[in-house]
Amino acid sequence: MRCIQERFQLMIGERIKFARKETGMTQEELSAKLGFKDRQILANIEGGKRRLAAEELMKLMEVFSKPMDFFTDPLLLVGEGAVSWRAQNVPKLLTEFEAKVRPIVALYRILGPKEGEPETALVSQLPLTPKSTFEEASLAAARLVADWSLAPVPTRTMREVAEEKLPLLVLMMDMPPEISGAAIHLTAVDTILINRNEPEGRRNYDFAHELFHLLTWQSMPPAPVDEQPAKGTKAKRVEQLAESFGATFLMPEPTVKKAWELRAGKEIHTWLNETAQFFGVSAKALYWRLRNLELLSEGDALTVQQERLTWNGAEGPRAKKPKLYSRPFMERLHRGLDQGYVSVRKAASLLETTVYGLRLLFEENGLEVPFDL
Repeated sequence: MRCIQERFQLMIGERIKFARKETGMTQEELSAKLGFKDRQILANIEGGKRRLAAEELMKLMEVFSKPMDFFTDPLLLVGEGAVSWRAQNVPKLLTEFEAKVRPIVALYRILGPKEGEPETALVSQLPLTPKSTFEEASLAAARLVADWSLAPVPTRTMREVAEEKLPLLVLMMDMPPEISGAAIHLTAVDTILINRNEPEGRRNYDFAHELFHLLTWQSMPPAPVDEQPAKGTKAKRVEQLAESFGATFLMPEPTVKKAWELRAGKEIHTWLNETAQFFGVSAKALYWRLRNLELLSEGDALTVQQERLTWNGAEGPRAKKPKLYSRPFMERLHRGLDQGYVSVRKAASLLETTVYGLRLLFEENGLEVPFDL
């Protein structure tokens, strides 16, 4: 409880600071309006070191013409949470969906890890810039696969390992068909959104792509909407680096070469479709990986018919779409409900489901339902 109270106090301080800077006011000027004897009192409040009194909150609402929720609602992400969509550029649709997602991510953050669970203090960033070569992006991916012990087939464990290694939340969601996914860069927990209704190959590709953006956000923040094809020289360069990273991350060179050696004369289209399924990528992605590794000769490449590269994850043993949200999210929500940090009806409302639907979500994740119907 104390940890959540401390985070709440810090949140209020950060929002006061945001409102003050938004209006161009100095700490001395705001301190005078609040009747503080010196600037340090306000500095302590903004830094989360001093609790804000009720009368001080009322005064702040008056000074900034802001509602109380602006300062006190932890489900609002005020002045934070940059989003990069992998989607068609449909502003109204993206704005509406973002409004649904932000409170869900904020809820996960405010509930925090369970007591005694270590929190990552540092956010990793890859040593890449827009001036990096495609080979350097590929090498960074290969090193990450090795560091995280993801080989030989990263798609089988990458989500769980990434959530373990990084302050990262991965959410599988029902999204409009215009949206494939998104990366949300947020203090304390970055988030990757994946449209769970898309084929497995597409989901895995989007995960690697958004992971690249989160791990390079400081040096090359992505565009708000990652349109395909990318528009603008800089945007195109960043997306090409992301593609180079993603190909190596999903299909490590040693595993691809070993699979190619074991082909044993199998018909090329059959081999590409079957091997793509093994890697959890689309057959076309595997084809281009072979081309870039120069394993597929020009002669063999000319025999490949793109329309016969059919496997993308829409069929096969892993075709069933993943469960909504994620196990770590549901575990944290379970704890929050069990300890009374969030109400059942509030949680159901945020997830746009019924109380019964919320119960099913816990049961599908193998968790005991933390409330009675």
